[in-house]
Amino acid sequence: MRVIITLACSECKRRNYTTTKNKRNTQDRVTLKKYCRFCHKHTEHKEVK
Repeated sequence: MRVIITLACSECKRRNYTTTKNKRNTQDRVTLKKYCRFCHKHTEHKEVK
């Protein structure tokens, strides 16, 4: 049930991270605070298709 997802920075819109999530437990989109190496700061990263 785990699916690979891609996380994109909410400020520069670049796709920086990949991770997995369990579709059965979290059906909505995931948002995490991660470090963006292009913005040089911690920003919200949202799940993209």
